[in-house]
Amino acid sequence: MIRLRPRGQYAPLATAAAALLLAAFVLAPAFAAEPELQHAKPADVGMDPAGLKKLNEAMHGMVDDGKLAGVVTMVSRKGKVVHFDAYGKRDIENGLPVEKDTIFRIYSMTKPIVGVALMTYYDEGRFTLDDPVSKFIPEFADLKVAKEDGPDGNPITEDADHPMTMRELMSHTAGLTYGLFSRSQVDTLYTQAGIIDFNQDLEEMIDKLAKIPLRQQPGSMWHYSVAVDVQGYILEVLGGKPLDEVLNERLFGPLGMKDTAFWVEPDKVDRFSHMYQSSGGELTKVEFGQYVDKPKFLSGGGGLVGTATDYMRFAQMLANGGELDGVRILRPETVKLMHTDHLPANVTDMGPLYRGNRFGLDFSIVTDPNPATDHERARGEYWWYGIGGTWFGINPEQDLVVVGMIQSRDFQAASAARIGSKRLAYEAIVD
Repeated sequence: MIRLRPRGQYAPLATAAAALLLAAFVLAPAFAAEPELQHAKPADVGMDPAGLKKLNEAMHGMVDDGKLAGVVTMVSRKGKVVHFDAYGKRDIENGLPVEKDTIFRIYSMTKPIVGVALMTYYDEGRFTLDDPVSKFIPEFADLKVAKEDGPDGNPITEDADHPMTMRELMSHTAGLTYGLFSRSQVDTLYTQAGIIDFNQDLEEMIDKLAKIPLRQQPGSMWHYSVAVDVQGYILEVLGGKPLDEVLNERLFGPLGMKDTAFWVEPDKVDRFSHMYQSSGGELTKVEFGQYVDKPKFLSGGGGLVGTATDYMRFAQMLANGGELDGVRILRPETVKLMHTDHLPANVTDMGPLYRGNRFGLDFSIVTDPNPATDHERARGEYWWYGIGGTWFGINPEQDLVVVGMIQSRDFQAASAARIGSKRLAYEAIVD
């Protein structure tokens, strides 16, 4: 069980809020009786059916060529679904097809969900973006920063030039790291401490992080990190309950995301896709994240599973300015704030994978479309993807949403599917 310790002035608020929400939860169903997403003929919303057929052909071709086991894609324009397709296998060994309700590991597509849940508390006035993170996690007060390599694997440290802020935490500029995607003495300390340990709870992760210096000064660079797992813990502090319950109450229930969770319930396991990777020109199943039991570590950075429809409901809510089917999750100005550039002016680069992008609050934003990865119409798109191959993009300028679901540990094939599907969706726009 997750041990919660609401901090300081928020302890009584969290307790009172928990009592009120529990009462409401008893009186209401866990999930809204969600209406179906609205559908339309492509031509009615300014899209070319032949162009969407090309999208299908491209995705089907990747399956037929043995690059992917199966794929589900969805496209909406002007608030209406114009494309929804499933093709291939979710279980090659047993010949089971990918279907429209197949469940996928969405990994880092968990991050925008956690960010949106956190911003519901922003809308309630519970924090500002300039608040120090230590306001909610006192252990993070006075964190040291690695200055240079030191003896015995321990970096020489200096004081932080300012406390990390909530804005920095939500834009991967807080000074944290992952311990997986870069090399430094701090990354090694993360690995040795087991920062990402599925046998711990979020509080135990925080206790470990508080003993390790920051990798770089807050606000000095964009660096992909465990920041959203930290946000998940802050949600537990603000909500006074485990992260899964906070997400159910704040997002999944109100939006009717009935298949999105940190694990797959026994009665849904037969809909859960296997994970595959290319090996010797063939697709082989890999044991990579089973998610069939409730985990102790509720990872806000990469722990969720879900369906294409669930994620489209989430994304369409954002495309609608924070509302879906009469249920408001965020204020329109808060949605806009999330896909506004929050990187400091001195941070000019996010690395080679994200050329032409800046970063908002838990979303990447295409500000200068890179011909290698983006269609010229992609300017303004906010998006992200998961290491298992899933992806999404929301473009307010084109009023377009694209969601894709695969289970592939082949980064090259997954990237080709993500880039290709979005490019073809943009090319299908005719107005």
